[in-house]
Amino acid sequence: MDNKRVTRRARIALALAGGTALTAVVAQIPANATAGQVAPHRAASAAQHASRSVSTSYDDTYYKDAEGKTGKALKDALHRIISSTQTGKLTYDQVWDALKETDQDPDNSAHVILLYTGRSQSKDAHGGNPDDWNREHVWAKSHGDFGTDTGPGTDIHHLRPEDVSVNSIRGNKDFDNGGSKVDEAPGSLSDDDSFEPRDAVKGDVARMILYMAVRYDGGDGFPDLEPNDNVDNGTQPHIGRLSVLKKWSEQDPPDTFEKHRNQVIFDKYQHNRNPFIDHPEWVGEIW
Repeated sequence: MDNKRVTRRARIALALAGGTALTAVVAQIPANATAGQVAPHRAASAAQHASRSVSTSYDDTYYKDAEGKTGKALKDALHRIISSTQTGKLTYDQVWDALKETDQDPDNSAHVILLYTGRSQSKDAHGGNPDDWNREHVWAKSHGDFGTDTGPGTDIHHLRPEDVSVNSIRGNKDFDNGGSKVDEAPGSLSDDDSFEPRDAVKGDVARMILYMAVRYDGGDGFPDLEPNDNVDNGTQPHIGRLSVLKKWSEQDPPDTFEKHRNQVIFDKYQHNRNPFIDHPEWVGEIW
């Protein structure tokens, strides 16, 4: 057998045994990168390499029961995987400390990157003041009225640090294109019934929403969350627009920051993964 193939297989086996996929992902962040470079811009070749590494590491283990499936069968298989492996569940207070690690600025360990603004801000500057950061529910908790009890209200796959005033502007609006400029979040737009995030995180938003739709299907006393193609969904357990979210996921593929975040959640907190970060092509296979 080719010695190179043996060596490669051995490295993969060691990665699976020791959880070194995180190291592979972190290594894609340039040592001299600034927070602004990491958050808003796409490191395409590094992200593609990291994606292949994660897929290789987890397809034969974590995702083995989903391989080869499409449509509802794929969605059901992913639900079983990500719900059964979510052995770590946080309280709402614990989310503060978790976000300080999942969203840490790779260029400044004392800061986090805010989702919509892209701003690097001190981890300690969180609270209720206008320029503090707080916990943004990307799937607005009023869409299904699930609150902040342990469950969808504390699932850090869709909870992100965000400027208090920008979080208020987004409120519980659905996602769609268009609107007026949001001064504190350059590149973001908002109107009466929808919010459009900056280009660099459009795909992140889409994949968080679709994760929630797969993870929470009406079991365990939680609402059945599902995206639709509407806006102004109110308290119904829906968020739109699905057609726009699908385009955003295509236009903004997973980058190094998003992959690293997924790995930290898997390794240290919930122990489940967002499958659409590992396999963004599954978005089109399901919806």
